[in-house]
Amino acid sequence: MRITIIGLGLIGGSMGMALKQARGSELEIVGYARNADVAEQAKQLRAVDRTEATLAASVSGSDLVFICTPVRAVEEVLQGIASHTPPGCLITDTASTKQQVMAWARKYLCPKLAFVGGHPMAGKENFGVEAADSNLFKRCTYCLTPTDWTDPKYIEVAKDAVEWAGGKPFLLDARQHDYMVAGISHLPALVSAAVVAATAGSADWPVMARLAATGYRDTTRLASGSPKVLGDILSTNREAVLYWVDKFSRVLAEFKAELATENGDLEGTLARVRQARQQWLEGQENQKCSQ
Repeated sequence: MRITIIGLGLIGGSMGMALKQARGSELEIVGYARNADVAEQAKQLRAVDRTEATLAASVSGSDLVFICTPVRAVEEVLQGIASHTPPGCLITDTASTKQQVMAWARKYLCPKLAFVGGHPMAGKENFGVEAADSNLFKRCTYCLTPTDWTDPKYIEVAKDAVEWAGGKPFLLDARQHDYMVAGISHLPALVSAAVVAATAGSADWPVMARLAATGYRDTTRLASGSPKVLGDILSTNREAVLYWVDKFSRVLAEFKAELATENGDLEGTLARVRQARQQWLEGQENQKCSQ
C-alpha cells in the first residue's frame, strides 16, 4: 500500500513514523515538502521512505493521501493534486478546522475523488519535522468528518489508518467539530498568548521573568506554537472562536467582580471549577485504562 504525506512538519513526520512503525514493509510512505532540506530530514528520520519534488509525482499511484499542511495551504494542495490522484485513492487531511476544508474538498474533488476530513487531537508546542514523534497519536482522539458523497468503504479506510497510527477514530459533523474544538483548543491557545502579551509587555518584565516558574511555563505553553499554524486556524474558524472568546470574557468579568467585592464568593467559584477539572482528568484516566 502506498501512502503519500504532503507536508512534513510535526504532524506529517509523526504520521509517517507511526504508520511505518505499525505496518513496516507493508507500506511505502512517499513524502512531499516544498523545502528540499525538510524533505531530506524526513528521510533521515525515517518518517518517509522516499520523497518527490512535485505534488503530482508524490500522489502518483497512491492509495491514501494525508495532507498535513497548515490549514490555509490545504486549498492549494487539493487544487494541485485533484487531476493527478488516481481513482480509488482516499484523500484526507489533519487540519484543526474542518468546515473550510470540507468546502474546498467539495470544490476541487467532488464527486470523482474520495475525501474524509481529519484532525488528530494531539500536538506539541514545538513544531517542525525535528519534533516528530512516532507516539504522538497513541491513544489520542482522532476526529473524522466524512463528506456527504464519501462512500462508506473509504470511511473504513480512514479509520484503519488512524488506528494504525495509534489513534482512536471519532466521527462527527464538521460544524460541530469546529464549534467544540474552538472552545477546548483554539481558545486556550489565544489565552496562553494573551497571558504572555500582558506580562512580557510590562515594564517590570525583566524582574518578573526571573520569578516565573512552572505555573507560568505550563499556562503559556501553547504560546510557543507556530504562529503560522495558529493564525490559519483562527482565521478559518473565526465565528466559533469569537463565540468562545466572548464567553470567556464574560466569565473573566464575573471572576473580576467577585474579586472586587468583599462579599464575593470567588473561593466557592474556584472550588466548583476545580471539581469540574478533576472530573475531566478522572475521565481521561479512565479512557486510558480502558485501552
